[in-house]
Amino acid sequence: MMRFVRRILIGKPLHNQEMSHEKLPKWKALAIFSSDALSSVAYGPEQIMLMLTLPGILAYGYLAPISIAILALLAIVTFSYVQVAKANPGGGGSYSVAITHLGELPALTAAAALFADYTLTVAVSVSAGTAAIISAFPTLAQHEVPIDLAILFGILMLVNLRGVRESSTAFVFPTYAFIFGIIALIVTGIFQTITNHTPVIPPESLTKQMDWTVVVLILRAFANGCSSMTGVEAISNGVPMFRSPEVRNATLTTYWMSGILGLMFIGTSFLTMHFHILPLEDVTALSQIAELTFGRNWAYYYIQITTMLVLYLAANTSFNGLPPLLSILAKDGYMPRYLGVRGERLSFSNGIVLLSIIAGILIVIYHGNTEHLISLYAIGVFLSFTIAQVGMVVHWRKERSPGWIVRSTVNSVGALVTGIVVLIIAITKFFYGAWLVLVFIPVMIFIFKKIRSHYNDMAEQLHLPVEDFNPEEEANLKTGRNVVIVPISTPTGVVAQTLKYAKSISNDVIALHIATDEEVGKRVEVKWQGWNPGVELVTIYSPYRLVIQPLLDYISNLERQRNPEDYITILIPEFQTKKLWHRLLHNQTGWILRTLLILKENVIVTTIPFHLKK
Repeated sequence: MMRFVRRILIGKPLHNQEMSHEKLPKWKALAIFSSDALSSVAYGPEQIMLMLTLPGILAYGYLAPISIAILALLAIVTFSYVQVAKANPGGGGSYSVAITHLGELPALTAAAALFADYTLTVAVSVSAGTAAIISAFPTLAQHEVPIDLAILFGILMLVNLRGVRESSTAFVFPTYAFIFGIIALIVTGIFQTITNHTPVIPPESLTKQMDWTVVVLILRAFANGCSSMTGVEAISNGVPMFRSPEVRNATLTTYWMSGILGLMFIGTSFLTMHFHILPLEDVTALSQIAELTFGRNWAYYYIQITTMLVLYLAANTSFNGLPPLLSILAKDGYMPRYLGVRGERLSFSNGIVLLSIIAGILIVIYHGNTEHLISLYAIGVFLSFTIAQVGMVVHWRKERSPGWIVRSTVNSVGALVTGIVVLIIAITKFFYGAWLVLVFIPVMIFIFKKIRSHYNDMAEQLHLPVEDFNPEEEANLKTGRNVVIVPISTPTGVVAQTLKYAKSISNDVIALHIATDEEVGKRVEVKWQGWNPGVELVTIYSPYRLVIQPLLDYISNLERQRNPEDYITILIPEFQTKKLWHRLLHNQTGWILRTLLILKENVIVTTIPFHLKK
């Protein structure tokens, strides 16, 4: 039954040879990798506006300069990540650049920053998508977190577990529908500003004052607006997912993504100023723009619904960016190895599940509040931007290919600018949540290094000495005696089956009975002698009615007496009930014993199942 449900939800397993069919053409990759960046126009300009419209502050006029500054920054970062994709066709983005050219610490810093950014991307995108639909249907306002979690686990996680090809097919059309809707909104809005008699930019949208308080607000507004650039790095992390030629297709897709993002960002910023949009509770700025442009008709609901969909799908950028990055970290030994293994559908399913769980925890902790989540946003991605560009400077200086001076200069300027942005975000948003990310990154670096240390220790202890490898001589695998212990309570069918197996693997078998009562112990001994299985019965009396500890003590004593080549094998007879609820009627001594024994050195533990028919 479980297998049938699994096939319905995830689909049949894919063969390794089908991997080529999972590669993405440019038009699908644009939707899959760009949904995060493109969807940010739904909240990026709004986050700038929120900072500039605080009571008693005249700063609305700074919205245009801030938007232009972010547009220029987008151009710098785009060109830089095109270079990253070309230099690292295997994917991994800033981590791969840093591990190759800057060393372990910068690479792990980039990896931790991307980990934070991608998980926050999912939480912010899902929360913003729900906020968009609540703007159109306010009655849903009390159910925000349940809607977020249902979308996250019931749609996004399941669709991505089905594989890249199916997720791209499911998500590509809503993304293009959103792009069409926003461009139509911008074109219609600009047409109305030209044909109407109202001012293109009303005077109240140009008001400015300047003091130190406003400077701080401008920097915070800029930091908030930089959230529009998250996701730009995703394509460089997933270059191998493109169809051949991978690098060229990834490069063209990056340019298309940034061009469309820049157009939509500056267009919505212009309309925000034209309509002098102000904050309204449970109503997004984009919702206000759509209503003022189209009215409350089908076009308005089209914008809201496609915005909701693309914001939900923006999380898909993380589902296609973080799992491949985790797989590279896993192969390098900095994350658990199982994160580097593809699942049944050729996707990194363990990474997808991990990402979903962490994003779900963030949504619950912050109650799906987009503004609070965005306070944690952007610092991680800009830190990875900076590290990537510094790494690229080192790359060009090493390679010294034609044009390396120009490329190195561009990356140097980019590293300087994005480094300044990191400082701005860290300072202006420190007490609003950025401190959490600044703490999270060192903690993740510590975790990465501890995992790597464990794998190094394990490899050191497991490797075979080089001198053991000699094809002309048989390896010396000296063996000793194997003492097999079978814990029993009384002679039964499952004990008989276990003893048969025990005698097949060793001539040295001991049946061990822990008696909590002398009378019961004697009855078991009499019954054993009457049965006479040809195996010695050792009875240990436990006046304090303990069962596990006397058995462990007996095994420990036997361990101290054995030779280095000897083995101790514990065979645990265990019957398996026909129905799951039957297990509640029996104690779990066998399970507890197995769990404790596997922690002991040089003790082999095996469960011998006996399946009940009724």
